[in-house]
Amino acid sequence: MTRIKITSGKFTFIGKLEEEQCPKTCEWFLNLLPYQETMIHVSWSGQASFIRLQDLGHGVPFECATSRPSKGEVLMYPGNIPTLQMGGEIFLPWGGNVFACPNGNLVGNHFMTIIEGNEHLDEFGRTVHLQGGQEIVFEKLD
Repeated sequence: MTRIKITSGKFTFIGKLEEEQCPKTCEWFLNLLPYQETMIHVSWSGQASFIRLQDLGHGVPFECATSRPSKGEVLMYPGNIPTLQMGGEIFLPWGGNVFACPNGNLVGNHFMTIIEGNEHLDEFGRTVHLQGGQEIVFEKLD
């Protein structure tokens, strides 16, 4: 099991990569690490935050895709659907949500699940929502 440390301000989470169900997405993600970016609140999807990937994920295939992740189930949207003309995302739900954009529902690869720190996801999500973008760092633990 590959574990990922996720740090943002006073918040620390541990995620496990879903390598059996999303091997290509996990391989792509591991090649980014360590990865630092700004996480912002979603506009259309409910209680979730996301990172804009622009074209970083183009070429990653859809695998184990869903539009209704549970709290702590991290998605990666490759952003390679030309008709939507939008880049990819890393999507982190902290409550009720449906992964969507102005054109309707999207699907993303459920490539990581938060396994430690879930009890702080609500507070983290509210911080991003009310205080704006938060720096976040992903690092491999194992």
